Amino acid sequence: MPTQALTEAVYYILLSLLEPLHGYGIMQRAAELSNGRVKLAAGTLYGALTTLLEKGYISSVDEDPSNRQKRYIITNTGREVLKNELARLHELVKNGDMLLNDEGNDS
Repeated sequence: MPTQALTEAVYYILLSLLEPLHGYGIMQRAAELSNGRVKLAAGTLYGALTTLLEKGYISSVDEDPSNRQKRYIITNTGREVLKNELARLHELVKNGDMLLNDEGNDS
């Protein structure tokens, strides 16, 4: 699977969906995980959910006709995408640490 960088919003949406959540729950969880830095507006969230559904990264769960709220969960494909993104982010941090920490040793 090709690795493509995720936006921070999509990263936190996928991370939030390691457990089933509805839209408002995703907004709350993303804000909580990012210490309030990621604030998802409804339009942004539902546009992203549509795209993630189309890509097969998430699926909707337990459709209850009496409840209007749709809940979503990450799929195995979405989990792999998330793991690839985490590995990419680790590499970024490792390279930054290595080069910036070596910078002080060049005197």
